[in-house]
Amino acid sequence: MALTPSTMIPLGTVAPDFALPDPSGRMVSLNDFPNARAYLIIFMCNHCPYVKHVRPLLAELGRECQNQGVAMIGINSNTIVTHPQDSPEMMAREIQEAGYVFPYLLDESQEVAKAYRAACTPDPYLFDRNRKLVYRGQLDGSRPGNGIPLTGEDIRAAIEAVLKGQPVSPDQKPSIGCNIKWKPGNEPDYA
Repeated sequence: MALTPSTMIPLGTVAPDFALPDPSGRMVSLNDFPNARAYLIIFMCNHCPYVKHVRPLLAELGRECQNQGVAMIGINSNTIVTHPQDSPEMMAREIQEAGYVFPYLLDESQEVAKAYRAACTPDPYLFDRNRKLVYRGQLDGSRPGNGIPLTGEDIRAAIEAVLKGQPVSPDQKPSIGCNIKWKPGNEPDYA
């Protein structure tokens, strides 16, 4: 398992739009959330031990975001050719078992991951109401086996700042996790 850090794209980057299906085939895009106070996009998957580690936090964040008017969206960009455990059927099971209340979408072409320069799972991006990037990086310092409690303190502080209309601290640490499983020959230039 290769540990991969997030690419830390420039703050202020405008969120690339997308239209992706959830496991049932329903298409979801950023435009489906016109009144969102912020947008939290997380590249994730079912099988990664780093995502499994933060699974309870993701479910909790989903409920918090829903209550705060923040659009939270999970995106799975792993190829299901080599990782069938990330298939739509398994995503549907993951939604149920984890208790996710946010859309969990399949980026089968991997073009959305490339547009965001996503590199790992989990790879969170927080955008303000104008869809400008204000935070990218770790949820918190907890990793599988490091003994640091799972709190989501970094992402929660960023969300709180955005909702209060305050600047988000530019001191942001990369997320670290498994690399996105690219289709052979589809690897981006930054991978």
